[in-house]
Parts: sequence; structure tokens; C-alpha cells
Amino acid sequence: MDDAIRADGLVKRYGDKAALDGVSFDVPRGSVCGLLGPNGAGKTTAVRILTTLTDADGGHAHVGGLDVAADPQSVRRIIGLAAQDATVDGVLTGRENLVMIGRLHHLPRGEATGRADELLEQFSLVDAGDRLVKTYSGGMRRRLDLAATLVARPEVLFLDEPTTGLDPRARNELWDVLDTLVAEGTTILLTTQYLEEADRLADDIVVIDHGRVIARGDAASLKRQVGGAQLALTVADPARRGDALRVLADVAGEDAHADGDGRTLRAPTGGGASAVAELARRLDADGVEVEDIGLTRPTLDDVFLTLTGAHIEQEDGDDDRR
Repeated sequence: MDDAIRADGLVKRYGDKAALDGVSFDVPRGSVCGLLGPNGAGKTTAVRILTTLTDADGGHAHVGGLDVAADPQSVRRIIGLAAQDATVDGVLTGRENLVMIGRLHHLPRGEATGRADELLEQFSLVDAGDRLVKTYSGGMRRRLDLAATLVARPEVLFLDEPTTGLDPRARNELWDVLDTLVAEGTTILLTTQYLEEADRLADDIVVIDHGRVIARGDAASLKRQVGGAQLALTVADPARRGDALRVLADVAGEDAHADGDGRTLRAPTGGGASAVAELARRLDADGVEVEDIGLTRPTLDDVFLTLTGAHIEQEDGDDDRR
């Protein structure tokens, strides 16, 4: 089996609510898949089934070629999981946590200690390595929790909201670590609320809403589903909006329209940067002053809004059982 992860028609119900309603997707070995959607869409439930924490009510799942339901023990030996809540022990030091996890994975003490040192360095926790974890900030605990998932060098890594609570620098550091893991052959499935994270990391994105897969593709292909580039400008004087709309429509070859503020104007275009230059020249020739002008492209948030009617970052948490 070439796929590191395969979900076939997964179903999970909580009472009369279907958290998953026939979800199917696959993740090739050595790639990164982003599992995205509005809160409560079913992402966490899917991760819990794939990591043996929850039984599916229907369908089948395989991880590393192993049947999750039939051989959960073997699956657990080849995966790492960083759930939304940190699971490290607050009454141990950071180093002790990592060494303990290494020993639980049957690493010799010397190897477990060496691996702990590597991970403390990798996650910028060397200075805090001998402090009790209960003294760590939330971001530090999150980094240690992520380091703990890597102690045994898992074949398949599941990350549920991996960078929640991290500052931008720590987030970038984690992304670099994940790049290294993928280069070494690790397969990663992640859920995330940060759209730039999916753009940055994911080879493939699976969009889930109301327990069903509603779209799939890389970031570029998903963005193309909601339209191409647009010429956009903001007029300095609202009284010249009509003139600006006329010029914009003429340059773009499409009907131009105004945003709700009445000053920002847009029109679809396939002309790229040359269209921006032509628009600026024509507006200047007509004496229409603008505060801003440029080319805009759809974002992943535009994709979510179009596909699901919701922004990806509406609220904290993702309890699929709500």
C-alpha cells in the first residue's frame, strides 16, 4: 500500500449527530495533508479514529498499511500524536518528560537522554530543560508536547492544531522541523486554524464540513475554484468613483463593482501585473487619484467562505461532539 493513511467511508455518530458521515481520503507516504474546515466539522473525530482513540461506527481506516480497528497496538507503535491539549507532566522537568517517553518506547537510557537533548535544542527549550514543566508558559508547554511526539521518530505524525498558542517565531521554528521530518520520509496529517500554515506546509488539503469531504486539492487548485485574480483599487475621492469604475471595467474587460465601503473597486482580470500598470496609467491620465492599487488573489479563507459559508477561524476549539 503506497498510502500512509487511508480513510474509507468513515462514519461516527454521537447520538443523533453524525460527526463523520462517510469521510474518505488518502495521504501518500512522505507527504503532508491538511485536514481543514469550520469548527465542529469532524476534523478531530477523524484524527481520533485514525489514531485508535475512537472507534468508527462505519467504514475502514488504515495507517502505515495496518488496519486501525483490527491491529490498534501495531498502529500506535508507528504513529505520533500531538492533540489540542498538552499532555506532558507538570511535576517533571522538560528533560525528564522526554527521557521518560523515550524509556516508554523502550529506548536505552543513554539513547533516550541523547534524544531528549536533541529535541530540547530543536524546539529552543535548552535553557528551560531542567525546569519543572508547571513553570512553563503555555507556548513552551506546547513546544514540549510537540517534541514529545517525536521522541520515537514516528513513521506517521498526527498534529491536531499543532501551533495554537505559539508566537510567530516558534511557529516558524516548528514549520522548519516539520520540513525536515518530511524530507526524512515522515508522513504528516495536520488540522489547523492558521490558513498560512496549510498554505506553507500541506501538499494536499482535504476540506470537511458537516462530517463530509466537500473539496480536495492543493492550495492553488482550491483557490482557483473561487475565481482568479482581481484588479483592485481604492479611490481617494468618492466623487470620482464613477470615473474609476469606467476605467477599471475598460482595462479589465469585465464588469467592475464596488465593495461595501463604496471606495474600493474590483474587477476580475487575467492580465496580471501588466493590467495593474495599464490601470494606473489610465487613471493618472484621467486625473483619478487612488490611495491603493494592485492585484489580489483568492485566499484559503475565501475558499472556506465560498465552500462552507463560514470563515475558518470563527471560534476556539473544535469539539466535533457539540
